[in-house]
Amino acid sequence: MKILAIGKGTQDVFLKSDEFDPHKEGKHMYTHLPLGLKMEVEDVHFCTGGNATNVAVTFARQGLESAYLWGLGEDPASQSILQDLDNEGVNTTHVVQARDFQSGYSVIMIATNGERTILNHRGRAFGRTGRHNFNLDVIGDYDWIYPTSLGDGGLPLLREIVDMAEKHNVKVMLNPAGPELAEHDKLVALLDGVDVLCTNKEEMQMLVSGETCEELALHALNYVPVAIVSDGPNGVVATDGKTIVRAGMYEDVPVVDRTGAGDAFASGFLSQWAQGKSLRESIVFASANSTSVVTKIGAKAGILHKHSTLHEMPIHEKPLNQRSKE
Repeated sequence: MKILAIGKGTQDVFLKSDEFDPHKEGKHMYTHLPLGLKMEVEDVHFCTGGNATNVAVTFARQGLESAYLWGLGEDPASQSILQDLDNEGVNTTHVVQARDFQSGYSVIMIATNGERTILNHRGRAFGRTGRHNFNLDVIGDYDWIYPTSLGDGGLPLLREIVDMAEKHNVKVMLNPAGPELAEHDKLVALLDGVDVLCTNKEEMQMLVSGETCEELALHALNYVPVAIVSDGPNGVVATDGKTIVRAGMYEDVPVVDRTGAGDAFASGFLSQWAQGKSLRESIVFASANSTSVVTKIGAKAGILHKHSTLHEMPIHEKPLNQRSKE
């Protein structure tokens, strides 16, 4: 099984400090950083991230042929991303390196409750016009592709990617990010070429109508064969049109850092689903992978390896009436 991940890579710098103590004001939580003062930081971690590189590592650790495509620069951050992927056995031959490209860069302040404030530089691999020099013909060499976080101007590129996958009968899993979700009509128009759509509850409400995760997942079936809707600690609902699965929390673990939890869930699901596992089995592994990631700092350290031992979790499955795609 061969899976190609497409999207930005980042250098992540994690800062932990007791000074990042969250306070609630109204409906929102804040960490106050007083201007003009020097604040002590107890711990610093340098990691690599970016949704596409995170999911590529899950695929590699599950023994799949994992590859990564994006533009990276010649800066130290880009070199770190390549080195991490090479060490994980991810195929990086499709990476385009150019002097005027730049990887993303994030400074992540971890609050005392595990929540984060992220200062993010998107990086630069192409302009807002969507013009690029990626060789998308390589998509035809894979069984699945996982495009994500394509940045500004990314929706035209996403359209090209999905069209190329459709041309070569390659399956697509999509976990759209903010720039894609901001263009509702264009995003919905390309869902016809998507096989698995995975979002959180708020993101899915930007695409289809519904109040509950179950309503949203069922409505999404009008566009895609498999829909997954997550709702943080409240769990997840997934359906393939034949059954619907509702799962709770895999394990109540102390949260160290939530970075990469969504990527671990989505890629954990695809790593099993692509190998023919059931919807239920795929959701169990996805939940375990996501739970493991939040126990470590960084998006990759906690990603499960092949043959990791799993345990039971609260999960319910019921059959659906057969339905046809509109």
